[in-house]
Amino acid sequence: MPEINHIKKLRNEKSLSINEISRRTGFSWETVKKYADGDLLPSESVPKKRGMMYDEKWGEIVSDWLMEDHALKKKLRRNNKIIYKQLKELEFPGSYRTVCNFIAEWKDRLMEDDEEFKEEYDRLTHPPAEAQIDFGITEAIQDGKAKDIHCLVMSLPYSNGGYTVPLPGENQECFLEGLKVLFNQFGRVPRKLRIDNLAAAVVKARGNHGDTVFTEAFQRFASHYGFEPQACNARKGNEKGHVENKVGYVRYNFFTPSPVIQDLEQLREMLAEQSKKDHERGHYKKGEPIKDLIEEEKKYCLALPENDYPVFKKELVSANKYGEVTIDKKAIHIPTSYHYNPLHLITYWDSYKVISPNGEILGKGPRPYMSKSREIPWTSILKMWRRKPRSVPYSRYFPYLPGRIASYLHIESKPLRKERIEWLMGLIIKFSMAEINEKFYELLPQQEDTMFELEDHPYEVNWSMYDSLRPAEPVLEGEEDC
Repeated sequence: MPEINHIKKLRNEKSLSINEISRRTGFSWETVKKYADGDLLPSESVPKKRGMMYDEKWGEIVSDWLMEDHALKKKLRRNNKIIYKQLKELEFPGSYRTVCNFIAEWKDRLMEDDEEFKEEYDRLTHPPAEAQIDFGITEAIQDGKAKDIHCLVMSLPYSNGGYTVPLPGENQECFLEGLKVLFNQFGRVPRKLRIDNLAAAVVKARGNHGDTVFTEAFQRFASHYGFEPQACNARKGNEKGHVENKVGYVRYNFFTPSPVIQDLEQLREMLAEQSKKDHERGHYKKGEPIKDLIEEEKKYCLALPENDYPVFKKELVSANKYGEVTIDKKAIHIPTSYHYNPLHLITYWDSYKVISPNGEILGKGPRPYMSKSREIPWTSILKMWRRKPRSVPYSRYFPYLPGRIASYLHIESKPLRKERIEWLMGLIIKFSMAEINEKFYELLPQQEDTMFELEDHPYEVNWSMYDSLRPAEPVLEGEEDC
């Protein structure tokens, strides 16, 4: 700037010509003309990277490869030489040094220690690749009975996505099996997983004198999938508030009213389909579809491992003198088990196996809680229906009735419907609704039908005409004198 100011001063104050100024300063005529008569105005020009890695497709290709590899384990990632070799197969015209410089710059701009993304993602309220996990108890109807469903819900605060898997309990086997299913539904593994201090994963909660102590099985599971477990502080459920809200969202949108299911597998498929449809809606704040945000978030997550993780628990047990083994606090008879000691009990999330010391399978079957259910309070429901027979077909409980009984009550005549409800109320004291449905035709003659007037009958049938057509019973010999 001092030389430029000197040129301007000679031109404006001394009124020298361009030639004279060029002679005195030693600068070329073009340079003197530029600064003597021109205006030096600042511009907002932004420096832009130049070169084939920025002006052509090659930089985008390498960036996509680096993002893909970041989701894999270290040993599965491509190094610079492999990336350069694959680029050459795509007819890349540049050199190996060009690729190395671009990769180094990409990592310096986005990564920290080549392992984690820089703090710009951590400053967000909800960083990508972080998930929250929690259980929620809901209800479903199976075989005419109410069944408690322990839904394991995984929420993704960054995209507001969520996935749900139904389970029969909240023990360690159910918890780990549920995580496997959720990861498979998501198609990726979150880098960080925030959980409550549930007994299936935590031995000791974080306190003033130490960090959280996780169970050995959960640590092995986390190591296999590569995520970092994060436990909330004791009695601080608000630290995973997003999944708390997601549990309520699942309960009120997917389980109200209680769905009728065949088994947990069908319910699992139904919930997966409902979650997929739910991802079509827009994000409450960002406006974009949740499914698009989920696809964006997957870029920052881990890939699923090549090998499936087997979830089971193995322990030594003994049989009592009656040949019974205690499984889930229930004594189950295992033939010939009393002759072996000890026994190996292997429990999965839905079944068990009892194995002798010689490796012989002595018994296997579903875990006791798989058949755990409770009766629907039909007595109080029938009392309500008797007061309002018109509401029966529209009641939330009507779909839970077995097929024969539902057809029996689905009639137009309100007085006849009320009479049939009273008939059911008399039977429900001795039989379950399933037994009434099974023995329906045997119990039906016990019904004491009220005689309706002709105009009150739904089909206007005059039953006296049918009685007159009945053939007379033959009179036996000797009965005339009686």
